[in-house]
Amino acid sequence: MTRSRLGLLHELAQPGDPILFIVLDGIGDLPIAGKTALSRAKTPNLDKLARHANLGLLDPVNRGITPGSGVGHLSLFGYDVYEHGAERGVLEALGVGLDLSDGSVAIRANFVTLDGKGNIIDRRAGRIPSDEAERIVKKLAKGIKEIDGVKVDIRHIKEYRFAVVLRDKKLGGNVDDTDPQKNGVPPLKAKARDKQSQRTAKLLDLFAAKAAKVLKDEPKANGVTLRGIGKQPAIPTFQELYGMRGAVVAHYPMYRGVARLIGMDIVDVQGEGEAMPEKIAKVQEIWGKYDFVFLHVKKTDSSGEDGKQDQKAKIIELFDAALPKLLALKPAVVSITGDHSTPATMKAHSWHPVPVLVKGPHMRTCPATRYTEDECLKGALGRFRGMDLMAELLAQAGRLKKFGA
Repeated sequence: MTRSRLGLLHELAQPGDPILFIVLDGIGDLPIAGKTALSRAKTPNLDKLARHANLGLLDPVNRGITPGSGVGHLSLFGYDVYEHGAERGVLEALGVGLDLSDGSVAIRANFVTLDGKGNIIDRRAGRIPSDEAERIVKKLAKGIKEIDGVKVDIRHIKEYRFAVVLRDKKLGGNVDDTDPQKNGVPPLKAKARDKQSQRTAKLLDLFAAKAAKVLKDEPKANGVTLRGIGKQPAIPTFQELYGMRGAVVAHYPMYRGVARLIGMDIVDVQGEGEAMPEKIAKVQEIWGKYDFVFLHVKKTDSSGEDGKQDQKAKIIELFDAALPKLLALKPAVVSITGDHSTPATMKAHSWHPVPVLVKGPHMRTCPATRYTEDECLKGALGRFRGMDLMAELLAQAGRLKKFGA
């Protein structure tokens, strides 16, 4: 391995203490009536932890860059997303257990609601519940088993989202999304970014047209858009890079897919929504069996996307109430952060820096007293790139040897 940043971490890696890593998805916010979701929420346990930790702000990619969830998480795990990246379709497909090692093309698809003219009137098909979506996915899978001689695998992900895999390793994966990111217009045509992907684009247009026929009688999910199109990249695993055995506790397939891509074990969690007690119980069950445990909380993000700051604050409070059970495990190193900001005022991911907390055995004095954006601005960690967080956690856990003589 060459002497790159990751190469250096690989050279310095050694056994050490376990790390508890918690991602409150989309946690960063902008103020409404002077308060963000974090500052609005009543968080006595987070506040107490913050007073004994170091805080700061991180840019998941770089200043001004709005990251997708996959990019944001890979950066948090130490990967340079300019060099190592994976399309969302790959992550979603891996997250629901589809095998992509044969070079297939993976797509994350959305059900949408189309009007009589073929224009999108709801990009998320009314956020149809998972049980209804599962029925529609089965209907779609029965109606589309292959396109132009290429086998098609279709599997439900969550709510209005599903994965599509084109089983042909000769196909290119460089195709633009067909989601126009707004209502009132039709889905876009698939557009290839290179010659090898031209057939892929044609197959995806055929898939969308055939899907519209199969779904024509559905009141909400009567069309599809196709996003995050790509092929599984070759990425060094967590074990290879850091010598750590990792596990993920997460409900949503995309985050399980990120973890699977980098070689973490997937811990099954029952229940819908956040199911916070079930998640905490799973962390308690596996603690001590892994070097790195990744706990993911999703609804902070979806509340922001829905523009519901009060709901986002309530999810934070639910997490805060559960935090003592996690801290009772006595992790030597614990970190709490987000993969991006999702301000309720914007109803979307944004470029704003994300609050981060690190508690370890070797901390400097930190003036911050709460885990909020304003307090993190005062913190001892300062403002830094998301990809550099992992080195801080490894160092706090005693997992990095000295560099040089």
